[in-house]
Amino acid sequence: MEDTNEECGMVGVVSKKGLSVTPLLYNALVALQHRGQDAAGFAVLTPDGKIEERKGLGLVRDVFREDDLGIEGTIGIGHTRYPTTGKCEMCDVQPTLYAGIAVAHNGHLANYVALKKRFAKMGRNYMSTVDTEPIAMLLDEKRTEGAESAVRYLMKTLDGAYSDAAIFESKLLVFRDPHAIRPLVWGENEDFVMFASETVALDINDIPYRGMLGGGEMALLDGESVIRKNIMPKEPHHCMFEYVYFSRPDSIINNLSVYDARKRLGAELAREHPVKADVVVPVPDTSRQAAASFAEAFKLPVEEGLIKNRYIGRTFIMPNQQARSAAVRLKLNPVKEVLEGKRVVLIDDSIVRGTTLRGIVSLVRAAGAKEVHLRITCPPIKAPCFYGVDMSTYSELIANEKSVSEIKTYLGANSLGYLSIEGLKKTLGVPLCTGCLNEDYPTEMGRQLAKERKWPSECG
Repeated sequence: MEDTNEECGMVGVVSKKGLSVTPLLYNALVALQHRGQDAAGFAVLTPDGKIEERKGLGLVRDVFREDDLGIEGTIGIGHTRYPTTGKCEMCDVQPTLYAGIAVAHNGHLANYVALKKRFAKMGRNYMSTVDTEPIAMLLDEKRTEGAESAVRYLMKTLDGAYSDAAIFESKLLVFRDPHAIRPLVWGENEDFVMFASETVALDINDIPYRGMLGGGEMALLDGESVIRKNIMPKEPHHCMFEYVYFSRPDSIINNLSVYDARKRLGAELAREHPVKADVVVPVPDTSRQAAASFAEAFKLPVEEGLIKNRYIGRTFIMPNQQARSAAVRLKLNPVKEVLEGKRVVLIDDSIVRGTTLRGIVSLVRAAGAKEVHLRITCPPIKAPCFYGVDMSTYSELIANEKSVSEIKTYLGANSLGYLSIEGLKKTLGVPLCTGCLNEDYPTEMGRQLAKERKWPSECG
């Protein structure tokens, strides 16, 4: 099977007063850098009606030059790309430009392969490996009928997660999949209207947060008018991984503060899995809020027992397992004064493959910890994700292969406690996609792909 699993950052902005949007796109991409470290790009509609692109491989700060920010235009979109398995080529860097339509995409199309076959029969071949390209092709098919008709056609055709911004017929077009799986927030001030994956993109541009685009909803803007339409709303299934891991804690996702959500996850974890210990240590950075509330429940100190090298990216989203394993020692250094002779509770957000956390436990023990107890704010990840997180097979997921007791032994911990699915749902209080936890996928193709990968011989 072909995979284009991505967890990216996207932004779309329009000026209401004829001001250039390029500096705002750059700021937003800097704020969304954590969502993708592989590549970055933006596209701007210039005053002469052309779409000007700037994009490249690497971090935002390395991709763009000073003169790139001088490009004039009142409508623009931007993107940061997530590193996935395999190499990222320039053809994969977004925004994707096709037939005068530019698209920036966050999510994953579960029916990507079927769409590729369909377009191949029509004589259209993909020029990239990202699923932004078929989205642009579908918009192009109905462009003469207008944006609403094009988005309706797109939503009827696609299966999966997508929160997208496009430059379409000289306007900013934004839309979100019917189940609202990936986040899409918006904000407005006197000068600009902005849509983005997270509110931090609004904050850095001093644009107040106004809310979120709903599932199956579109917005069409040109600086003078705003049209919002509910095209195909369905029962929402927000990605739980946004709260557990991906989003910055200072973001608001689906009207829920990520910071507060993680604190509540830690408190619920303490209620479900109490432990006798001397110190609580977060695995930096996404576990800090949960560690603080977990420690508070037992009146334990919370200490920075692992110091992070800020110049090393997230190991989970590095391109292969060898790179992830090697990066643990480069990324983290234990503080012996905190750990030596102590019963340590390590708080982490999730366990996907297990090899990274195994290395961390080894570091903590080597620093002299007497006991190491693991507490995880995400339930066991047992199934693939087909909606935008780089977990595409059953075999790579440790919780699919081993019991909790076996995982504890493999990791070298004295005890291991995961937050329950019920605890996760109760704590977050928003409708969640839990496909990777219990195979409860919200779309038909997601369920079909899970069946094919779990029982390939039965599916031909």
